[in-house]
Amino acid sequence: MEIEMAVTGPKPTGKAVTQGRAKVETTDVLNVPYDGPKPELPTERKTMLKNGDIIIVPIGDDTVAWWERISVMPHCVLWSESDWQFALDTAKVHSAAQNGSMPAITELRQREKILGTTWEARRDLRINYVNPEEAKPELSPVATLDDRRKKLLDA
Repeated sequence: MEIEMAVTGPKPTGKAVTQGRAKVETTDVLNVPYDGPKPELPTERKTMLKNGDIIIVPIGDDTVAWWERISVMPHCVLWSESDWQFALDTAKVHSAAQNGSMPAITELRQREKILGTTWEARRDLRINYVNPEEAKPELSPVATLDDRRKKLLDA
């Protein structure tokens, strides 16, 4: 059984490697908003009080706006169901942070890094946004040299 380990070494800088082969592989994602299927943000979350009581707290407008920005990031195209579940759980953490929970603020920062919400976080995740016009074009099939010769000779 082979265990995959994280890539060791310094974080990628985004600069091109001029000698030898690149030390870090990145995942290129078209820089277009994600418009595929995504889960719906819940309208409320449960929270437990110090005495053990559970209360229902509505999800605020700030968290709704946060979800609208997060759920259309171009690299969402790479997400699986578990990634979307993590994002939904992070939305609940965002809601708690918006309500003043200091532990939630720290947790939110860590979760947003995992989700790749900033350029630096995406660099650490080795995700590279590419503009559609810069994307590698699809190459058309090339005829064999024999076919080309035959076509020239028949003409």
